[in-house]
Amino acid sequence: MSTNPATSTAVLDRLTRLHPKVIDLSLGRVERLLDRLGRPHQRLAPVVHVSGTNGKGSTIAFLRAMLEAAGLKVHVHTSPHLVRFNERIRLAGKVIPDSDLAALLEECEDVNGSEPITFFEITTVAALLAFARHPADIVLLETGLGGRLDATNVIGRPLLTVITPVSMDHQQFLGDTIEQIAGEKAGILKPGVGCVTASQDPAVERVVEARARALDAAIFREGRDWSIQGKGGGVIFLSGDGERRLPRPGLAGAYQVRNAGLAVAAAERLAGFSLPTTAMAEGFRTVHWPGRLQRLKKGPLAEGAPPGWEVWVDGGHNPAAAGILADQARRWRGMHLILGMLKSKDPAAFLEPLARVTGRLRCVAIPDERNCYSAGELARVGRSLGMDAKASRGVEAAAAEITAGGGPKRVLIAGSLYLAGAVLADNA
Repeated sequence: MSTNPATSTAVLDRLTRLHPKVIDLSLGRVERLLDRLGRPHQRLAPVVHVSGTNGKGSTIAFLRAMLEAAGLKVHVHTSPHLVRFNERIRLAGKVIPDSDLAALLEECEDVNGSEPITFFEITTVAALLAFARHPADIVLLETGLGGRLDATNVIGRPLLTVITPVSMDHQQFLGDTIEQIAGEKAGILKPGVGCVTASQDPAVERVVEARARALDAAIFREGRDWSIQGKGGGVIFLSGDGERRLPRPGLAGAYQVRNAGLAVAAAERLAGFSLPTTAMAEGFRTVHWPGRLQRLKKGPLAEGAPPGWEVWVDGGHNPAAAGILADQARRWRGMHLILGMLKSKDPAAFLEPLARVTGRLRCVAIPDERNCYSAGELARVGRSLGMDAKASRGVEAAAAEITAGGGPKRVLIAGSLYLAGAVLADNA
């Protein structure tokens, strides 16, 4: 097998053409391929399975940082990626090398033959195969979409399940009501396996609790069984295990305190593992999760901004994420927004909570993404909400237009992880 860095890209491109990114929620295709490969998913280190709408990646990033600070080897599967596909698969702390990824993908492709399978499914199987072949102490597994029929939901008995805040998103696949979406997310619960949850909308909470009762799965819930709050220059985490005093989380944004708390709550419930508070504190300090309220400090956008201006990027793309960003904007006392969105999202619902805290709105098409709104379409939505909205040729042009005016000296680029990835590819 060639070790040419382009090899894995070539295989991924071929898989995308052969198996288009058409979402068809089912477990049958994944289970069939795993059977043909010798059921590698049954030979993994203990698995923590994470579902939810917002905060899955950040929660996993905190948990990984704490576990690694304790000296443990951690496999991680997350999606989507920002810049390179390899980001989705971490083997014992390191992003999978191109040559290893290419070999795994080709093996899965050969074994699958001409059978139908989606891109996400075959790449998830490749990740599970990699995890089975490399030793580790624990596996952190993020759902791609939903939970019940997600390709990751083939783990019969995980060590623990985790549900981050659930809100409206992907209605075309998961259902039109919050109860239906919650039912899909709660589909990762397993008989007798504990579940750690963030505080939820009451309707979500009822669905999750009912599912847990049916499966005799103990729930460890924020607000009832654990809590976290800021205290001075740090945070205090409280649970039945007592009090932990920890530093402020290393990811920007007040909402990251809750994601960090969910990770600590999960760490406390890992049977067979005992993480000292010192490892948790080190994880809080060293955590890294790009594209989530990340300030750009180099590259054309940061270097081209006038003195005193800040440029930030966030992959938030649904109304719940927009509400979180609006809260942050109020803490900042205002901001300007550069927006790009996929056509599967609702720009009006995303912009509504941001309209009152945004100065200028400049809209762009997402580079190299056919299924996105045009800049003009997004600008019309912004103007319908009373915003100072205009279409721009691209992100750099939008930033130049915004920074030529007055108001708060802070620009946020948001609306899509694909847009965030494109920005980070050129500016990080």
